[in-house]
Amino acid sequence: MSQSVSLTFPDGSVRSFAAGTTGRDVAESISKSLAKKAVAIALDGTVRDLSDPVSDGKIEIITRSDDRALELIRHDAAHVLAEAVQELWPGTQVTIGPVIENGFYYDFAKNEPFTPDDLPVIEKRMREIIQRNKPFTKEIWSREKAREVFAAKGENYKVELVDAIPEGQDLKIYYQGDWFDLCRGPHMASTGQIGNAFKLMKVAGAYWRGDSNNPMLTRIYGTAFAEQADLDNYLHILAEAEKRDHRRLGREMDLFHFQEEGPGVVFWHGKGWRMFQTLVSYMRRRLQGDYQEVNAPQVLDKSLWETSGHWGWYRDNMFKVTVAGDDTDDDRVFALKPMNCPGHIQIFKHGLKSYRELPIRFAEFGAVHRYEPSGALHGLMRVRGFTQDDAHIFCTDEQMAAECLKINDLILSVYEDFGFKEIVVKLSTRPDKRVGSDELWDRAESVMMDVLKTIEAQSEGRIKTGILPGEGAFYGPKFEYTLKDAIGREWQCGTTQVDFNLPERFGAFYIDQHSEKTQPVMIHRAICGSMERFLGILIENFAGHMPLWVSPLQVVVATITSEADAYGEEVAESLRDAGLTVETDFRNEKINYKIREHSVTKVPVIIVCGKKEAEERSVNIRRLGSQLQTSMSLDEAIESLSLEATAPDILRKREAKRSKAA
Repeated sequence: MSQSVSLTFPDGSVRSFAAGTTGRDVAESISKSLAKKAVAIALDGTVRDLSDPVSDGKIEIITRSDDRALELIRHDAAHVLAEAVQELWPGTQVTIGPVIENGFYYDFAKNEPFTPDDLPVIEKRMREIIQRNKPFTKEIWSREKAREVFAAKGENYKVELVDAIPEGQDLKIYYQGDWFDLCRGPHMASTGQIGNAFKLMKVAGAYWRGDSNNPMLTRIYGTAFAEQADLDNYLHILAEAEKRDHRRLGREMDLFHFQEEGPGVVFWHGKGWRMFQTLVSYMRRRLQGDYQEVNAPQVLDKSLWETSGHWGWYRDNMFKVTVAGDDTDDDRVFALKPMNCPGHIQIFKHGLKSYRELPIRFAEFGAVHRYEPSGALHGLMRVRGFTQDDAHIFCTDEQMAAECLKINDLILSVYEDFGFKEIVVKLSTRPDKRVGSDELWDRAESVMMDVLKTIEAQSEGRIKTGILPGEGAFYGPKFEYTLKDAIGREWQCGTTQVDFNLPERFGAFYIDQHSEKTQPVMIHRAICGSMERFLGILIENFAGHMPLWVSPLQVVVATITSEADAYGEEVAESLRDAGLTVETDFRNEKINYKIREHSVTKVPVIIVCGKKEAEERSVNIRRLGSQLQTSMSLDEAIESLSLEATAPDILRKREAKRSKAA
């Protein structure tokens, strides 16, 4: 047995330590100050307890400032939450308490569920426990001991968890003072290292193990950060997000609604549908000259989805329809399409294609339906029926890289038109469960890796790139485009996916230059993704203060006195003639009341006309969210507002024509 271990440090240096040396010992050998700051170690990239013995490999000392410490802080905070609850309400059973995105939660079995009023009390006790600064210590128990101890405490849920742990696995028990819990770890050195930058957020009901047949538990959600400034920023973002919630703004702006008779599908109101169609029209213009817009059927026979592989991979998320005819031969199973790709392949296959015709690009604003659990539905962001700005490019292997770059340029240009400048492009590589040979995957990933490098180089650092190992589609690797909104949230929208699988499954081919049948490469492309979701993102990004060219109602002309009504109507008609969407408000109400009312519905421009404006043929312009008033002539207002209400792609074309003419 070796009497020493060899450790490689981040700077490349190698040192030997006696067998049994712990991570804490290693930190102390470097400096006392580092040992004091250390919360854990990483051995060959795996985070371990500071008290664990080290073994040969690469070691890193993790402090609270390390990004990896954040999960430990939240994990430890969940344990402290559980201890606080059991101190305050003895007899409460603890179940599970994992780290989740942006925080943690813990589920409790208590006769009377917790209420929001309990959260400040629990928080106070948590701070007291953290102040005690008790060390986290680990013990390994036998299955029998763990069952016996938890059963004696009345912790029936813990007994069930013990029974679920596979035979042969260690049962780790972590203590923080006298309180202990079953846990895989790791943990920091003591409760004091959690700090005070945490907050309990809300209470909710949760079924044990997510099964509605099991008892209902009470879940307490919390969040924690390494620094108070990070917590403050997170809470600020949450407050901003609540103010920007597209569901609330959708009601205020009279855009859409949802109701029980159509779960997960949108009831578009006039203004909302106008905004939706503005988005579609913009996207349609961006495709002109490069894409053929097609339309595939909504309902297709099960056999098509079996051929594509979706029936096996995706059946539980598909809406199925059985048609029983008078003749038994008519009995068939159909499905509402969850995606457009199989239909586009059928269009490609209709008629012989030559290599000279490639690339062929099909686009469709296709309505698709996917079954989402009711608990996952969330306004426009997560629905069961939505519209994809979908496209499929059929090209040769040699054209694949150029097409991916062309798609990239289009996606980035679209996002910029909507004001999104911080974009991340990540390559998702082959998942464990996939179709197609390794050779095809190697080829696709190699091409897309080269494209990713080109994207990064061409952007001169403006576009960040990365790799998502194992996150590709089952049929091919993909690029994922993530944009950052006005309050720093990230939204994954666009995708580019290379697919060798579906053309092979459907026997799609073209005739190459040697008169041979050759399978095309199929590239799936979406820019907005779900048009509904993208619109929800826009509403939240702009907090309802939509750019004039996107806004469903661009101008309201309001009069101060009835003497100005005739002039107000003339102003409105002139603006309509210039292409703007305009309504009038000639009610016998005070002008400040009118302005407040239209501001609530987020009308971007209110033009106020009184007797003075009528005499001077001028207008008084008030912008949403501003107290400033701008007076200008009617002709100036028409020119200025019509220019602002013109979509950026149209403005670019006008400028290009002017430049060409000059």
